[in-house]
Amino acid sequence: MSTIGFHEGELKIQRQAGVEHEAARLEGMLRPPQLTGGAAAFLAQRDLAVLTARDRAGRMWTSPLLGAPGFLEGRDTALQVHRAPTDGDPLQVLPLDQKVGLLTIDFAIRRRFRVNGTLGRADHHGLLIDVEQAFGNCPAYIQQRTTRLSPDAAPVEESAGPAAWTGAFTPEQVEVITGADTFFLGTTHPARGVDTSHKGGFPGFVRTDGSELWWPDYAGNNMFNSMGNIAVDPTTSLLFLDFTNGAALHLSGTAELEWVTPGGPGDDDGTGRRVRFHPEFTSTNRLALATGRDVSYSPRNPALQP
Repeated sequence: MSTIGFHEGELKIQRQAGVEHEAARLEGMLRPPQLTGGAAAFLAQRDLAVLTARDRAGRMWTSPLLGAPGFLEGRDTALQVHRAPTDGDPLQVLPLDQKVGLLTIDFAIRRRFRVNGTLGRADHHGLLIDVEQAFGNCPAYIQQRTTRLSPDAAPVEESAGPAAWTGAFTPEQVEVITGADTFFLGTTHPARGVDTSHKGGFPGFVRTDGSELWWPDYAGNNMFNSMGNIAVDPTTSLLFLDFTNGAALHLSGTAELEWVTPGGPGDDDGTGRRVRFHPEFTSTNRLALATGRDVSYSPRNPALQP
């Protein structure tokens, strides 16, 4: 499978946004990957990764992976992950030979790295990903914080397995969503596979709207990897982490890109784009994760527009 160049969904959104020429300069980032040098070193130093994949029922989820530095081991075109989703996680059992997307992030230095490929092995020892795309992203919208992870500790409370969407957010879910300054987004393309991305802004940038939620799309690198995937395949998953208490909210469903009047209500960055998400399944758990309450918001975060 060729992963060189933008696919039809990415090109469509780039044209609609009027940035195809700017995006073309970044097309070389999609060349076949080599997890060597700085990329391998960055992976090896991380203690948090986020994985998007499908469960045995074919539902797509985005889940956290916690491990001591060294649990991500990149070499050439393979990524060894010396951790697996924990008990109760919706991705606890992972079918093999499926497309997956992984993102790892260092909040302290505002740096992130994406790895997309095929799952070649999954057991209690960890995962093996045959890598087809690997590239870094700019630091925009990453909130600076220090995380403390205890990967060998059990979850501090029992996890809840996947449940069908009831059609309404609970008060606890609304609190996690609307209080979030960060979430992780999983998307997919029928030929290119699965991708995990990071989204950030001031608390409140994700809005709940009845049985749905939405967020404004902020200006970025103009590649539109996630938006391009949604334009072709609406299957989408979200992961919200409460960094103060370790709560994790997983949502699986579909999304659509909406074009709105630039600068209108809720269009924080004036792009005239937002994403509306329709939940279909949910899962909650609590992680062995702790952070300080101090956070330095990204200077790129736009002010929230009512």
